[in-house]
Amino acid sequence: MTTNLPVATEIIPVVLQLQPAMSTTGYAYALTDDQFYELCQLNGDFRIERNAVRELVIMSLTDAETSQRNFEIIGQLGIWTKQNVTGVGFGSSGGFTLPNGAVRSPDAAWIKRDRWEAIPPELRKKFAPICPEFVIELRSESDRLQVLQDKMQEYIDNGTQLGWLIDRKQHRVFIYRPNIAVEQLDNPKTLYGEPLLLGFVLDLSQVW
Repeated sequence: MTTNLPVATEIIPVVLQLQPAMSTTGYAYALTDDQFYELCQLNGDFRIERNAVRELVIMSLTDAETSQRNFEIIGQLGIWTKQNVTGVGFGSSGGFTLPNGAVRSPDAAWIKRDRWEAIPPELRKKFAPICPEFVIELRSESDRLQVLQDKMQEYIDNGTQLGWLIDRKQHRVFIYRPNIAVEQLDNPKTLYGEPLLLGFVLDLSQVW
């Protein structure tokens, strides 16, 4: 007996343009930071980001298996963060306002504690104006690779010091650092966060 199962296809995020290239009425349709935050709260079932030109980027929910693998990544980073205490870790539901105006939500992130605590408490309760030093993006079966690669480069251009793009689909990892060509690892067993994350080793055996 054979079963015809659906084959995962790559999905491009939906991009909504709120600001026309030229407005004859003089009205600006781009949302303010506060309006964008409220929009995200009202539509919690969607994962919404904003790019540098203030377009809304709406992404579909990830599949359950990828979510489970991402939970494993966050768990490992969380254990190390508690032991190291020099920084603060974040999961996939947190948004950050980057210097270029984009609001992005990496699958996992880490920020030095002194930088995080320097942000006023009221701003931490929204999309904090900061770019994480370390980010991880995990590619699902339906994610388009180029979209994630562009996102990783945006992090680096805005201040990220180390980024890991984990491609479960092809068992590859792309490592991003400032002023260094992107490094590709094929089917690695572990990833090392040094020198930025001293002692952090990500075991990929439960991620693949």
